Amino acid sequence: MASAEQHYSPPRPTFDAPVKVLVVVAPYYKDIADNLLAGATAELEVAGASYEVVEVPGALEVPTAIGIAHRQSNFDGYVGLGCVIRGETTHYDTVCNDSSRGITMLGLSGACIGNGILTVENRKQAEVRADPKDQNKGGGAAAAALHLVALTRKFAKPPSGVGFKPAGTVLMAETTKGPTTA
Repeated sequence: MASAEQHYSPPRPTFDAPVKVLVVVAPYYKDIADNLLAGATAELEVAGASYEVVEVPGALEVPTAIGIAHRQSNFDGYVGLGCVIRGETTHYDTVCNDSSRGITMLGLSGACIGNGILTVENRKQAEVRADPKDQNKGGGAAAAALHLVALTRKFAKPPSGVGFKPAGTVLMAETTKGPTTA
């Protein structure tokens, strides 16, 4: 059983500059979503990150909301939270696959996302995974987002200097008169 296994988690990253995270939660199963959110926000608070929480109707809307924010806002990272419990139809497979694929595609395009959308066979599995005192998958998703923010900052490239120079930049004159101001 997965709950008896021990899993390694890297140490919580530290930051020199503030971190701002958007938490997108689909509260279709409200009690489960509330536990996921409690775990995620506790992890963000311990790390000193500021955060904003928005709700969407379901797991399929989580990547869309993150994509909108990634294009139009200034968040450093994102946490997607929700729960999909297997039912009697193939809709479960569609929701699981498409929400995961959407989050993965956003991550590959540069968004720092922790995926906390549970995909489970039954409510009991969801309750155990969402509980901040048990498997705490919400906290794990927030930690994943923070690790990706730290990695992005570690590998950040300095400005390349290509393009227009800001006003006041000192330029060397083509003559022997010395530097001039642009």
